[in-house]
Amino acid sequence: MKKPITSQKLFARAVQALPGGVDSPVRAFQAVGGSPLFIRRASGATIEDVDGNRFTDYVMSWGPLIHGHAPRGLVRAVAAAARRGTSFGAPSPLEVELAERVRALVPSMARVRFVSSGTEATMSAIRVARAFTGRDKIVKFEGCYHGHADAFLAKAGSGATTLGVPTSPGVAGAVAADTLLARYNDLASVEALCDAQAASVAAIIVEPIAGNMGVVAPAEGFLHGLRALASRDGIVLIFDEVISGFRASAGGAQAVFGIAADLTCLGKIIGGGLPVGAYGGRADIMDMVAPSGPVYQAGTLSGNPVAMTAGLWALKRLTPALYKDLARRGSTLAAGLAQAAREARVPLQVNAFGSLLTPFFTSSPVRDYDSALTANTRAYAAFFSGMLARGIYPPPSQFEAWFLSAAHSDRDVKKTVEASRGAMRDVARQM
Repeated sequence: MKKPITSQKLFARAVQALPGGVDSPVRAFQAVGGSPLFIRRASGATIEDVDGNRFTDYVMSWGPLIHGHAPRGLVRAVAAAARRGTSFGAPSPLEVELAERVRALVPSMARVRFVSSGTEATMSAIRVARAFTGRDKIVKFEGCYHGHADAFLAKAGSGATTLGVPTSPGVAGAVAADTLLARYNDLASVEALCDAQAASVAAIIVEPIAGNMGVVAPAEGFLHGLRALASRDGIVLIFDEVISGFRASAGGAQAVFGIAADLTCLGKIIGGGLPVGAYGGRADIMDMVAPSGPVYQAGTLSGNPVAMTAGLWALKRLTPALYKDLARRGSTLAAGLAQAAREARVPLQVNAFGSLLTPFFTSSPVRDYDSALTANTRAYAAFFSGMLARGIYPPPSQFEAWFLSAAHSDRDVKKTVEASRGAMRDVARQM
């Protein structure tokens, strides 16, 4: 790997113009040391930095690139759409077609509203749930990240955990008081909150497959228990499938576990890598949204024709064969990382679900936020540096998911496992 001299110069300029030199905190490499690499191009499963270093990428824009970076068909479709107009600020046939496809893949989404980000989707879903129920409080889970809206910045996962800031200044006390915290995979903690305050709870929001404390799958019966509690107490059950939607399966986690949420939040893949989010669900709830109902939400770029085109291209290519190949490669990679750790005598737990995985540097199973926090972040930082030096680009945080894509080959996975053997030896020398 060449010294990232140009990246370092760019970062020095960036810190003068951008807070912390980045536009999203985890990109700053604070959790892994050093300064961030600046990327100039990407193709397939490979990214290239401004110094000419090439890496096999497992960030994949944090999940949406299930077909890889810049697939030719998608680029052609987006270019053609841009020639017809980059933004209308008016309805187009594309948003209707994409909404129909989303609804067909996720049947619980009888009505769909497109927005421009996952944060917009979750924020709007909470507002609709409160209006529908006439209640103010929400239940969220420690370590689950639902975007940076005020109501969600209490023991948030992902970048907030990485930076050691589980809550944020600037969030009003009154807003924080309406957010009740439960423990992921601990149904009893939710039952206790509902038993005490059900008449005040508008919504339970959950990542059905947690991805923002690292990958943590739901325990048996956990999601079904949430569904039963929500139905019992008239609470709106919201699945945040911004990560799991179209990653876990073509129907998201709901299809995998056989559960229908009342509202679902989507993002990432439905824009094919462009900025898109969506929320939707039961018709009687979504009919609260303006102009059908009184809950106001609007956006000039909602339903943007270029983003809708990218989403249609991506969703039309979700096939059983794709998910089978992704799961096989994900399993091979997870097993390879675990074996490399055993050989180096480094404590490691690898959580995997299909094309998602996280290697946690801990000897204890990881099934919730507290157990995720037992991971040795210094060990992960050493591992990250070792992988980077060997041409592999993992997430620059212990508490993030790794993502595979259709562009990752068996050869890429083999190369990654081999690199991990050296990186694990690096970790062992520092322990």
